[in-house]
Amino acid sequence: MQVVRSRLQEQGRHSEKRYSGAVDCMKKVFQQEGIPGFYRGKIGHLVKTLSPKILAGEEDIAGNTNSCRRRRLFSSLLYQLPAQFFCPFTFIFDFPSSLSIWSSILFTLILAMEFDANEEKLKTLRISSLDEEDDDDVAQVDETDDADLYNDEDEDDEEQAPVMLGFVEKPKNKWSLLRQYFPSKAGGIPAWLDPLNLPSEKSSLCDFCSEPLQFLLQVYAPLPEESTFHRALFVFMCPSMACLLRDQHEQWKRHPEKPSRSVKVFRCQLPLMNSFYSSNPPGDDGTEQPLTTGATLCNWCGTWKGDKVCSSCRKARYCSGKHQVSHWRSGHRVGCTQLHASLETSESAASNSLWPQYEITNEDECEFENEMSNDDEYSKALVSGSRVDESVPGDDDKRSWASFQERISRAPEQVLRYCRSAKAKALWPVSSGRPSKSDIPTCNYCGGTRGFEFQVLPQLLYYFGVQNDVDSLDWATIVVYTCEASCKGNVGYKEEFAWVQLASQSAPQN
Repeated sequence: MQVVRSRLQEQGRHSEKRYSGAVDCMKKVFQQEGIPGFYRGKIGHLVKTLSPKILAGEEDIAGNTNSCRRRRLFSSLLYQLPAQFFCPFTFIFDFPSSLSIWSSILFTLILAMEFDANEEKLKTLRISSLDEEDDDDVAQVDETDDADLYNDEDEDDEEQAPVMLGFVEKPKNKWSLLRQYFPSKAGGIPAWLDPLNLPSEKSSLCDFCSEPLQFLLQVYAPLPEESTFHRALFVFMCPSMACLLRDQHEQWKRHPEKPSRSVKVFRCQLPLMNSFYSSNPPGDDGTEQPLTTGATLCNWCGTWKGDKVCSSCRKARYCSGKHQVSHWRSGHRVGCTQLHASLETSESAASNSLWPQYEITNEDECEFENEMSNDDEYSKALVSGSRVDESVPGDDDKRSWASFQERISRAPEQVLRYCRSAKAKALWPVSSGRPSKSDIPTCNYCGGTRGFEFQVLPQLLYYFGVQNDVDSLDWATIVVYTCEASCKGNVGYKEEFAWVQLASQSAPQN
């Protein structure tokens, strides 16, 4: 009807009328030009209408993608065409006109596709002044310099890896610390994971005074692999501070043939299917029993294998002659002939010099980020991050000490920090006396690298009741490094590596 109206308006310009009315106009246009005559000039109108939409790159409310926008524009184009255009007779009887119309449609779509191809480039274009370009050049130089600085930066800057904090508390049930319940514990006697293949007698002794090492703590730390379904780490140390001081000198010797240590760590791991424990998780009623009995332990310390037998009663077992003498002097000579058979498999120890026994519970450190303890009894032992202990020599040591205290003050009662991650690093109280990567020996069994797994804090000594005397046992932190592959082998307990840092210490000068 738009074409008919235009023809009737234009006939007034001629000397004679060509159409007598609308019906006559439609009849003559059809006779002279056919159906395409009614659509003459329509394609130009469509292109004029749609091209700005394509070039403007409009998006709908949902933020549709370019392909969705092409479909929307094409649909808009089709809606503006008259229904008769799609009549098959038009293509049959007037193919040239139909081809012209479809060529215009194709041209419109090509414009849309070209716009899509260059849209991402257009988004990145911006107009900047010459001063801004100069600033960009300077920024690029600075970034290059910073990259070099970061590569040379001290690797000891701690990355924020998730850390689990360990706390000690008295167990609600004594049976919860038995080996069949896979506990984490401190003090008392160890709950050996492998109860038969214990460390050798030589490994159980302090390498300086030759006294049997005392059990410090154990951490149950299984890994996803089948061979490490059960996995535990055991820390032992000599209670003599004199031996610990000698240990400091020895640990700085890189890769000695026969290392001498007063602090030792052992790793034990078992698959799910083993001969010691059921494959089902233990119950919580205290009735769980191991599948096999363990090795007979020393009646005095309850820790190491009792290979030596009392010559009188033939029942009491000892790990060393010194423990036999200690047991005899403590009263065994009186009740030697009155011992019961249960002594052979006793879960306790006669020694009164063992550290008190605690269960270790864990909490995520992030839960304490916004909390501070109000317990003055513990807070007195800590210095806030804004204060620096003047007894710590050196500016670097003072900064490290302040940072250490600020981090620890979030949960002052923590005794252990655990994080087995590639980004994990120890939290060092002082900067001096920290090991480098070359100071950490490789695994003795597979030759692989060792990585940080956990550290023991000096707060544990408070719970053990160790006096703050000059000659009393003390440390700043004990950092444990374990085989990153947690390698398998025929050895029941594989020895790992511990680095002990004392307060205000510095690296020995060779």
